[in-house]
Amino acid sequence: MTVEALQTALAAEHAALYVFGVLGARTSESGTPALFAEVTGAYATHRAQRDVLTRRLLDEGAEPTPASPTYELPTTPTAVGVARAAADIEAGCAETYAYVVANTAGADRRWAVEALTGAAVRQVAFGRPPGPFPGAPDLT
Repeated sequence: MTVEALQTALAAEHAALYVFGVLGARTSESGTPALFAEVTGAYATHRAQRDVLTRRLLDEGAEPTPASPTYELPTTPTAVGVARAAADIEAGCAETYAYVVANTAGADRRWAVEALTGAAVRQVAFGRPPGPFPGAPDLT
């Protein structure tokens, strides 16, 4: 089950990278510096997590899931729309990492808990109110 869970997380990271790249182009370092910094930081974090997952899957002898050629993009180009879209991405990643936590053990689980926590914190940074169970909306 570990490989399947890690593949699921890798697919989510590919999507997050794609969309955060687009969101970065919709922000302005001079116009919305805090949002720009959050989007840029999230992009770097998701890139690092993608790389960790890719290495981990290769260590398991699995072929890492490739990125899709395209992903659904948010249509609102405003700063509020960018923040909302970024929070949505992080919510999706939190759900994915909650799945990984439930389906791994040991070091993989510890890493997934950290990734889940990071996604929950970034959701709040993008303006979403904190919830009681990040990554598990069915428990609220």
